[in-house]
Amino acid sequence: MRFLFKTDYEDDIRLFPHSGYVVSYGLLLAVLLIAPYVLSSYLMSQLVFVCIYATVGVALMILTGFTGQASLGHAAFLAIGAYTAAYLQKYNVPFPVYFLAAGVLTGCIGALVGFPALRLQGIYLVIATISFAFIVEEILARWESVTNGNEGLRIKAVSLLGVTVSRDSPTFYFLCLAVLVLTIVGTLNLLRSPTGRAFVAIRDSETAARSMGVNVALYKVKSFAISAAITGFAGVLFAHKLSFISPEMFTLQLSIEFIIVILIGGTFSLHGAVLGAIFIVMIDPFLTYLKDDMPGIIAGVAATFGAGAATVANIQSKVAAFASLNGLKGAIYGIIIMLFVLFEPLGIYGRWLKIKLFFQLFPLYKRATFKRQKIYVKSERNR
Repeated sequence: MRFLFKTDYEDDIRLFPHSGYVVSYGLLLAVLLIAPYVLSSYLMSQLVFVCIYATVGVALMILTGFTGQASLGHAAFLAIGAYTAAYLQKYNVPFPVYFLAAGVLTGCIGALVGFPALRLQGIYLVIATISFAFIVEEILARWESVTNGNEGLRIKAVSLLGVTVSRDSPTFYFLCLAVLVLTIVGTLNLLRSPTGRAFVAIRDSETAARSMGVNVALYKVKSFAISAAITGFAGVLFAHKLSFISPEMFTLQLSIEFIIVILIGGTFSLHGAVLGAIFIVMIDPFLTYLKDDMPGIIAGVAATFGAGAATVANIQSKVAAFASLNGLKGAIYGIIIMLFVLFEPLGIYGRWLKIKLFFQLFPLYKRATFKRQKIYVKSERNR
């Protein structure tokens, strides 16, 4: 086990606490850079979606994980970024310009949405963000002169320095990866700054933060604006990856998927946003496998154990009907969320930390190490 002896205040805020982090993240980055040359086009497409979802997950982590403000309206921010790109692209605006414009516009709208957060908390704030998402969805469907209504808009490929970048090319993957890495590094620096520390103070205790001189209202609005701006950037990449956008692509279910990203990954670390994104993107191939291959496998197992031909066909048809049920994806999401909330509230990254600490401290590991601390301040319990 490695012991870190801190001799300076700078040791508390180093980006990489020790050389092991540099080596491990360097190896990970090298693997990601060579991935387009060894993986199939399908897996590369999934990796692009992982980068986009992870970028939104980091944005949501700033708002929910580090500031303690709930939101089920991030699909609307993603839509604003995507439609801004589509609209400006019609006027031959260069990619860097409309990429930045999408982030700025989404950030300004996020700040406006953040004002209700000054008076709302918990479930009431969630309802307010859901209402915002419905309003944006209706505007996208009704404002046909800009959004083309329910018929949607087609997005041309990215043009960088006069070169057209296809959505399936390695260059587009590197672009998404670069946005994700810059977002993570920027967020890490934000969390080390006074603004980031104010976010965490508000999450832990608004009363204590206010008593320490933190302007709670200002930082809540700022958190909404930053989170929305990053989501707007992801929206531009999302639009280019799909090459077509319409209002029904930015529904409440997409916002729930973003919440699942941080819930399953872990709401206390940026690692959780990436792990949750991998999980949520890879669940679709799993459901496809469940729908296409599982009936045949189960029927084969039944035949192996001596079931008759009629019974095998009956089992196969029933399993196929179950795998094709409408709403199965939502049901699986619900079950997974309940299991994580009940048995692993720290998410996938929390489980990894427990496993790592177990081997580092073996045989002296204590299960109570990660036990949630009780709050004894009466004013905090009543919130």
